[in-house]
Amino acid sequence: MGKIAFVFSGQGDQYPGMGKELAENYPVATKVFAMCDEIRSGTSSQCFAGSEEELKETKNTQPCLFAMELAAATVLTDAGITPDAVAGFSLGEIVACTVAGFVDEKTGFRLVCKRGELMQQAAEQVDSAMAAVIKLSREDVERLCKAFSDVYPVNYNCPGQITVAGLASQMTDFAAAVKAAGGRAIPLKVKGGFHSPFMREASASFASDLEGAELCQGRVTLYSNLTAEPYTEDVVGLLSAQICHPVRWEDTVRNMIAAGIDTFIEIGPGKTLTNMIGKIDAGVKTYCVSDLSTILSEVAPC
Repeated sequence: MGKIAFVFSGQGDQYPGMGKELAENYPVATKVFAMCDEIRSGTSSQCFAGSEEELKETKNTQPCLFAMELAAATVLTDAGITPDAVAGFSLGEIVACTVAGFVDEKTGFRLVCKRGELMQQAAEQVDSAMAAVIKLSREDVERLCKAFSDVYPVNYNCPGQITVAGLASQMTDFAAAVKAAGGRAIPLKVKGGFHSPFMREASASFASDLEGAELCQGRVTLYSNLTAEPYTEDVVGLLSAQICHPVRWEDTVRNMIAAGIDTFIEIGPGKTLTNMIGKIDAGVKTYCVSDLSTILSEVAPC
């Protein structure tokens, strides 16, 4: 096996009960949830017993996913599985930043709580929505978006899949344009037009929060959503700007592979990133944390 990357998922795969099995079976995971509860009361109960509707609220989704993902990552590192590089999709970048050592666990959790609140506030100011466009090239999607005043390509996921954000009032016509071009627009179960100009105010406010946080050098290579390249010293700029700019996931994965990563472990409640990575390069090995026993048996050092 060559180099290993941990990749942390974003909103969309959350479900009631996520993380419960981790907390019940791994003391190090239990400790992570307890830390999160100390800072934000009720986080673990939302993960384990919250309703699907409750978990869709961005101010809840982001801290709950952070707690679950950090707990899973801690289980892996406790078993001796350590990453050579990390990356995260949207809010997953905050978890990746924490695991890489750019912030400590408590700071990372406080930041993701604030990020979730700011992005929900921004989403509530405008009636926006998101959709995944499939079967079209990035150039085709960009061209279609330009025909609308407020529809933007925001997540470059993998070949043939680009996520867009736009005013809800324009999304029906946009979906029709996509269909006419030979593609399909699939609505996403998120409440807001993330990684678009609709999030500029949240981005600026989050930059202020980051300025007040204690940031460290980092001990693991961390890839940026904004640039698709390893982090520079401008942690504040990279983490805040990604809120209102596209996630360059396909480019990020390709750059990680070019740097020698051949094994990706998706850390999150679903398999979204695993599926994307398989479409980007079928030659790399992928695991997802839902198959934790397989990871521990196949990847953990002897």
